[in-house]
Amino acid sequence: MLVILISFAFGFGWILARIGLPPMVGFLVAGFAYNFAGLTPPDGLDLVADLGITLLLFSIGLKLDVRSLLKAEVWASATMQMLATTVFMCGVLFLGQRLFTSELLAMSWSTLLILAFALSFSSTVFAVKVLEDKGDLFALYGKIAIGILIMQDLFAVLFLSASGGKIPSIWALCLLGLPLMRPILFRLLDLAGRGELFVLCGLFIALGVGAELFSLVGLKPDLGALIIGGLLATYPRASELSRALFSFKELMLVGFFLSIGMTGLPTWEMLIAAALLCLILPFKTGIYHAVVSLFGLRARTSLFASLALTNYSEFGLIVAAIAVGQGVLSPEWLMITAMTVSLSFAISAPLSANAEFLYRKMHGWLCRFERDSCHPLEEPIDLSSMRVVIMGLGRIGTGAYDELREVYGNAICGVEHAPDRVDHNREQGRNVILADACDTEFWLKLRTDEQLELVILAMPKHHGNMYAAQQIRNLGIQCQVAAIAQYPEEVEELEAIGVCTAFNLYEQAGSGLARTALEGCRLKETG
Repeated sequence: MLVILISFAFGFGWILARIGLPPMVGFLVAGFAYNFAGLTPPDGLDLVADLGITLLLFSIGLKLDVRSLLKAEVWASATMQMLATTVFMCGVLFLGQRLFTSELLAMSWSTLLILAFALSFSSTVFAVKVLEDKGDLFALYGKIAIGILIMQDLFAVLFLSASGGKIPSIWALCLLGLPLMRPILFRLLDLAGRGELFVLCGLFIALGVGAELFSLVGLKPDLGALIIGGLLATYPRASELSRALFSFKELMLVGFFLSIGMTGLPTWEMLIAAALLCLILPFKTGIYHAVVSLFGLRARTSLFASLALTNYSEFGLIVAAIAVGQGVLSPEWLMITAMTVSLSFAISAPLSANAEFLYRKMHGWLCRFERDSCHPLEEPIDLSSMRVVIMGLGRIGTGAYDELREVYGNAICGVEHAPDRVDHNREQGRNVILADACDTEFWLKLRTDEQLELVILAMPKHHGNMYAAQQIRNLGIQCQVAAIAQYPEEVEELEAIGVCTAFNLYEQAGSGLARTALEGCRLKETG
């Protein structure tokens, strides 16, 4: 059965990827197809799914800036959105009771309110996966979306504790002392070195110290993984740990998406109910956009954050399961919720992937909702006095900056969309601004002059460098453009749109190593 399930997952994932949808949508379809074929799910699939979610939240914690949750555009947006969406969904369900005579809608006001509350959540798993694939996890809109999702997770913990009748143990207060364990955890990771011991140490901390410890005191295990990951966010090798767990986490998440489709076989009435709930997703998106726009964010940032959250959450499945177990909700709603979540993923994926296209089409209308006062991180960009601009201040970008600073002095500037990298580079004495070169508005508000001689595109994602190169060409900026690439076909694509120098990292690294080795040999001979 396991071989058949893997075959289903690979087949449907490959097909959906070929037509432009994320493979995760294919995994959802594979779960339904596997269930429809009457096959029995392999033992341990739910355990794999839970492990994937736990590791995902642990990875989020490793990249979490707790200070971002204290910003009004995060905690206030999340609170206002939860209230507004719950009221809206409650009104929709009440209207459905009046318009349709289906037994599915025969529920009390309290049950209707619980269901509306569940539908107000968005999927953390799906949104983070989409943002990771797009390389926008650290973009401003990505950080706002993740912050809202984390706040929603905190609301979920409170609700589950209350509705399930499970009150946290008095020992849960001891978790307030977790920050005192941070030096011990840092030392443990250092002792693990690198390789498989480093990965196992990360798994031990995520599952043993985080998830299991929280479960023992009556709290949600996933919350424990998130918090313990957040404690490790300041660890110097936190990003290395996240990369080490990446493939393992991705594989486990396949089990999560497969398991959603295996909750049962839907009837036509259930399919219609799920489809109708998905038809109101645009209203949920509108609520997100209206709330986020209140804090001075530009139309593009608000739209992108809203589209990333345009889905229903797996939390709805948990709420439905609790309500069914308590006899409050009919068992059919568990399957309806699973179908609704799955369909919302299939709808949200192409919307998020084509967010830039949608923004261009709706730009004029969306700008009406922008406030007169602009968010500090959304200010216009003035690079008119710069001769060199480097977009992307990772290891390659910072290396290029330091090399060129010897020639251009202070007339060089870096552009980076991750606030922590901006702070780090500024501490190192580099002139870096916080901006997103994949943002259309960045190019519309960019001010340059004829002094600009060189632009280096050192962003990690090829599509980001391609987009920036296209904007330079479209705006008629007269300068030399150089970019990094990882594969020969990427070099060809960059050269086709006018990039003067496309640097193949793998090929050039090998030749650079050879030149350095030869220079070392010559020095040894002359010495």
